[in-house]
Amino acid sequence: MGKNVVVVGAQWGDEGKGKVVDLLAQRVAAVVRFQGGHNAGHTLVTGDKVFKLHLIPSGILYPNVQCFVGHGVVVSPTALLEEIEMLHSQGIEVQGRLFVSAACTLILPYHVALDRAREAAKGVEKIGTTGRGIGPAYEDQVARRALRFADLFVPSRFEKKLRTVMAYHNFVLENLLHAEPVNEQQVLDETLTQSEKLKPFLEDVPLRIAKLQDQDILFEGAQGVLLDINQGTYPFVTSSNTTAGAVSTGSGLGPRHIDEVVGVVKAYTTRVGGGPFPTELHDSVGDLLREKGKEYGTTTGRSRRCGWFDAVAVRRAAQINSFSGLCITKLDVLDGLETIKICVGYRLHGQSLDSLPIDIEQFQDCEPVYEELPGWHESTEKIQSVDALPKHAKKYLERIEALVGVPIYMISSGPDRSDVAIIKHPFTE
Repeated sequence: MGKNVVVVGAQWGDEGKGKVVDLLAQRVAAVVRFQGGHNAGHTLVTGDKVFKLHLIPSGILYPNVQCFVGHGVVVSPTALLEEIEMLHSQGIEVQGRLFVSAACTLILPYHVALDRAREAAKGVEKIGTTGRGIGPAYEDQVARRALRFADLFVPSRFEKKLRTVMAYHNFVLENLLHAEPVNEQQVLDETLTQSEKLKPFLEDVPLRIAKLQDQDILFEGAQGVLLDINQGTYPFVTSSNTTAGAVSTGSGLGPRHIDEVVGVVKAYTTRVGGGPFPTELHDSVGDLLREKGKEYGTTTGRSRRCGWFDAVAVRRAAQINSFSGLCITKLDVLDGLETIKICVGYRLHGQSLDSLPIDIEQFQDCEPVYEELPGWHESTEKIQSVDALPKHAKKYLERIEALVGVPIYMISSGPDRSDVAIIKHPFTE
C-alpha cells in the first residue's frame, strides 16, 4: 500500500506550503487539493523560474504526477483557464494530468460582485477577503443553489439553473447592497464558451483516488488552520474547512486512510487582513521581518502583518489536526537578530492562559507572554543539514518542538526546492 500524507498550514496561511508540497511531490503518484479556491497562493521557485499557482495543485510541475481538484474546492472557470494557459506557456502540459471533480462548486462573476459589494458596504468592519467570490460560492453550496462543474457540460441545465440563481443574486446586489447587477446573458455566453476548453478535465475524483491507493498520494491544503470556518478566529476566517479533517469531505478519501499530517509553520508568524494577532509587532523588528521575508501576498499583493512565533496558537493547530510532524519555513529571516521571542502563553484581564480562547472577543484582548532566546549572527540560508545550523538556531527549533509537542520533520531556509534540511521524510516508513 502507498501512503497518504496531508500538508496543511498551521498558522494564518502563507506559511510556505507550496514549496513543501513541491518538494514532497517528487516521489508521489498524485497531489490533491481538497478545499479553498483561487484565493490560495502557492509560490514555487525552480532554478530561475517562479510559478505562482492559485488553484492547480503544486505537483503539476512534475510530468509524472497526476493532479486532482477535489469537490471541496470552489472553482472559477476563468481562473482555472488562466492558470492552465500560464503553465502551457511555460512548456508544462496539463491535459491528461489535471482532473477536476464533477461536484466542484463554480465561482461565477456574480459571486465576485457580491463579495466586493459586501466588503465595500462594511467599511472599516470588513473581513479582508480577497474579493474573488470564494465566500458567496460556498454560501450557494450550503444553500443548495450552486452550479457545479458537471453542469457546465449540459448547456440547457446550466442555463436554467443560472437564470434562477442570478435573479436572486441580482436582486440582492441592487436592492440590499445598492450595487450594479451582473449581466445574465453575458455570464451565460462566456461560461459556456469556457466549458468547451474545460471538458477534458472533468472527472470522478474520489474514484480515481481510490484506484491509486497502492501508491503515494499527497493532499495539499490551502490557507491555514487558524482560518478554518469552524476552528479558526471567526469571523476573520476563510469560508472553507482548512484542517486535515477536510481531506475526507473535500476529496473522498476515507479518514482511516490518512497516514501522516504535516503542519507547515513559519519561524515567526504572519497574518493578512483583519482579526486578532497577539504577537503582532508594530516596530522595526516587524518591518524587518516583512521586508526580509518578502511578506506580500501571492494572490493579493497585500502586505502581511508580522510578529513573533506563537507557540500557543500552533499548539492548538497541532491538537485539532493530529500533526505527526512540523515543517519550519523561513528560518533564515531570523538571521542576525540579537534576541528572539516565543509566545508561550497569554494574559487576559490579569489571568494567565496556556491555550487559545475560542471566544473571539477574549482572544482580541489577549496579551502575549514571551520567553526570550538568544539569536544568531551566522547565516542559515540554503542550509541542507541540521548539523550545519548555528547552535542558537538549533536551540530555538528545539524549544518550538517542546512547546508545540510535535517533532520537526523539515527546515526550510531559502526559496528554492533544494534549500531544505530533511530530518524525517513523511513518505518513508
